[in-house]
Amino acid sequence: MKTNRRAFLKSSAASATLLATNPFETMATTTSSNVRAGRMKFSFRPFTIEMKHVFTVAEMSRSTTPVVLTEVDYGGMVGYGEASMPPYLGESHETATRFLSQVDLSKYENPFQLETILADIDAIAAGNPAAKASVDIALHDLVGKLLNQPLSTIWGLDRSKAPLTSFTIGIDKPDVVRQKVKEAAAFKILKIKLGKDNDKEMIETVRSMTDVPLTADANQGWKDRAYALEMTHYLKEKGVKFIEQPMAKERFDDHAWLTERSPIPVLADEAFQRIGDLKKVSTCYSGIVVKLMKSTGLREAYKMLLLAKSLGMKTLIGCMTETSCAVSAASHLSPLVDWADLDGNLLIKNDVFDGMKVVDGKIVIPDRPGIGVVKIA
Repeated sequence: MKTNRRAFLKSSAASATLLATNPFETMATTTSSNVRAGRMKFSFRPFTIEMKHVFTVAEMSRSTTPVVLTEVDYGGMVGYGEASMPPYLGESHETATRFLSQVDLSKYENPFQLETILADIDAIAAGNPAAKASVDIALHDLVGKLLNQPLSTIWGLDRSKAPLTSFTIGIDKPDVVRQKVKEAAAFKILKIKLGKDNDKEMIETVRSMTDVPLTADANQGWKDRAYALEMTHYLKEKGVKFIEQPMAKERFDDHAWLTERSPIPVLADEAFQRIGDLKKVSTCYSGIVVKLMKSTGLREAYKMLLLAKSLGMKTLIGCMTETSCAVSAASHLSPLVDWADLDGNLLIKNDVFDGMKVVDGKIVIPDRPGIGVVKIA
């Protein structure tokens, strides 16, 4: 498989053909009513998400997440976007404000020219993937509304094929873990955070409460590859479907060694940020975790998923702790993936949008134009 992946990635013609399509621009040419008088107006405001429970992973705990909410107004039609910035991304209200203050969408006459606009946004400054994603999401929401179609429809995807979503159980004491599992009774798959010194206790506690399938995420917490291999066999026995980012993202050789021997897929999360990372991770992981806040938004995420699928890699669409704005945006890509972890809006207590729902554990993509959210606060 690795040989085939390398051969494909060397074919620039194949990659260009795969990634060149722009259904938004194609659909926009079918009607002149999409183009309105005036120019786009961009605005943003800082916001802080409050968590229902303290959220603990291998390296840290937090009860809030800084976000920035964005809007693009085009002739009275408004697209919504969001930047969610957990600490490991290295972004903050301050960095996002500094970056977004440089965004000027008024110079573009046509909002459907996403390739040009988003390339210009990306070139403003290095990094800032979540801030860039907030512009990308708002633009996609806007053009979906102008076309009066959900994004999934524009991409030609079948909303009924949206997968189950996992619900995340953060690292905690057994009594708190049991309470979290009770609260997640409606979900058909649970994601268990690992990476501290209580990995097996976490799994055993969850297993004492439920027999639903599990996934696991060590968030780079495992230090030794022999331990990582032992844990993958243990997790397999406990009904765990895959493991995300077992060891530090820089340890490519150790992940290649583990992937060759692991009985469950090993997915790259922190090691995989943008599409340029795909060539390297394809040689040492079974699959990738795509998140809009890492990929700079929907446009690059869509390309990542198509390319990864063509390489035979497993794919997961995930999220940060986010409002229903960003989570709903990601949900429109979910029919493309093997697995989904879109529960970020369910972990917070001060959502400001209505959007994607979870019914009997399954993602229900909003059947509304654009990303399908309605502002409620």
